[in-house]
Amino acid sequence: MENAYSATGKRKNAIARVIIKPGKGDRIINGLPIAEYLKSDVLLEDVEQPFKLLQAGSSYDVVVKVAGGGLSGQSGAIRLGISRSLGKISEEYRKKLRKSGMLTRDSRAVERKKYGKAGARKRFQFSKR
Repeated sequence: MENAYSATGKRKNAIARVIIKPGKGDRIINGLPIAEYLKSDVLLEDVEQPFKLLQAGSSYDVVVKVAGGGLSGQSGAIRLGISRSLGKISEEYRKKLRKSGMLTRDSRAVERKKYGKAGARKRFQFSKR
């Protein structure tokens, strides 16, 4: 694979391995077309955001292997992986992506449950008597 750019994206518990190569705009996630894998329009837009920003939508083929987490985390991981791959293609792309915050990993994750508590922050009901 010549002229193929690969990168990894992470979000919550999802990890996406992204390969971008010049082509006609095919998007494949885990062997399925993107619309079939990410059924929600919101998630589809999230993944396509880097291409819309750079106006380079149909000039690159994308192949993604993603695992872990749910669809929301996976779409965020794919977006980061795509952004990192596009950043490798051109320094100009990288500057635009950096400015719009697409090269920054979203570090938010589920807070762990604490011992002696009902959840991460929830307390058990207070009883005076």
